Amino acid sequence: MGAGIAQVGAQTGHKVTLVDLSQEVLDKSQARINESIKRVAKKKFKDDTAAGEKFVGEAIANLNIATNPDVALSTADLVVEAVTENLGLKKKLFSGYDAVAPAKTIFASNTSSLAIGDIAAATPNRLDRFGGLHFFNPVPVMKLLEVVRTPETSDETFQSMMDWGKAMAKVCVAAKDTPGFIVNRLLVPNLMESIRLVERGDATPEDVDIAMKLGAGHPMGPFELADYVGLDTTKFIIDGWAESYPNETLFKPSPLLNKLVSEGKFGRKSGEGFYKY
Repeated sequence: MGAGIAQVGAQTGHKVTLVDLSQEVLDKSQARINESIKRVAKKKFKDDTAAGEKFVGEAIANLNIATNPDVALSTADLVVEAVTENLGLKKKLFSGYDAVAPAKTIFASNTSSLAIGDIAAATPNRLDRFGGLHFFNPVPVMKLLEVVRTPETSDETFQSMMDWGKAMAKVCVAAKDTPGFIVNRLLVPNLMESIRLVERGDATPEDVDIAMKLGAGHPMGPFELADYVGLDTTKFIIDGWAESYPNETLFKPSPLLNKLVSEGKFGRKSGEGFYKY
């Protein structure tokens, strides 16, 4: 996700610094981004080679990488965090950044399941300049960006995030800091209800997927999508919501999902989930 956000930022004219603890990860990410930008240029400027080469050169020049973010933070207008969905890790990261970044810097998380307000608590003096920027994977392809505000997010910060999202060539929707924002608040319960349908023996995963693609016009069925997202990720989200909202039946755990995750069957990334790959 971080590499995707960095790529789109660079190719839409923004100066971007991609940060990771590992130089090896950064080098691989930079190489992958460069190749991806070339593919974008080939598609975007298929009849104008010179314009395509210019686009690639300018985009690549906009991207820097760093294992130490302090230099970039000293002048940054915006920080977008895209680390693992671990609240403690995110809070630790932002707390450290808060000590280095100037007052103007807006902090934003790309979290898909954690509360923005819980993350922002690590920077009590920057609550008005903290929000959510939830991109969708793969970032260079998916057009949507959920711009999330907490009760403390200032109007100026929210508008700046919206403006930046549009400058990233994304379609932006406004969301409040509620579980799953808009998309995942609707999507995850849908996935869970699909799994429960199968648990009850009412249908097979294959038939549910066919039904939702042909009957509801979805590009992917819920089981195909769950395997694509990752069953471990889906379980992580639903477990967190179940803990936060114990009276919400939509968030109750699934024995089938728990069994697959315990067996290491996470979906596409592990070679098997509801389907084999």
